[in-house]
Amino acid sequence: MKKSVVDPRYDESLEKARRKNPPLDEVARLLEAAHEAGDARATYALATWYLHGKYFDKNLRRAVALLREAAEGDVPDAVYDLAVCYEQGEGVARNERRAVELYVKAALLGEKQSVYEVGRCYYYGIGVEKNRRIARVWLDRAKQLRVD
Repeated sequence: MKKSVVDPRYDESLEKARRKNPPLDEVARLLEAAHEAGDARATYALATWYLHGKYFDKNLRRAVALLREAAEGDVPDAVYDLAVCYEQGEGVARNERRAVELYVKAALLGEKQSVYEVGRCYYYGIGVEKNRRIARVWLDRAKQLRVD
């Protein structure tokens, strides 16, 4: 596992991004610098920009590469988004087994939606052998977390 650093430029980029008219070029520059310094949070933020095409042109290959890097840094949302990419075959070859592994990892890291996704996968046999009893455990926990 790659150790993530905490780079103050990430927090600075968030502060600037929250402005009424954010200076997106400056935000992107700060995120890139924090990413280069090893801040997995910045890596994930850049990944989402490429994944959704919000501030950069949509680029699934770049998004997945960044998601993998952020997931190695144990960013829960990055692990979840990477699982979705594997389940849907977006930017990577579809691999439902790998998706389930990543949903479990994300759930264990505290990403709440992943708890539901693991239950869903066991319920329908997506990437794992169908097992309604295991599914119920995960789905009950998701309900406790108020996730659906």
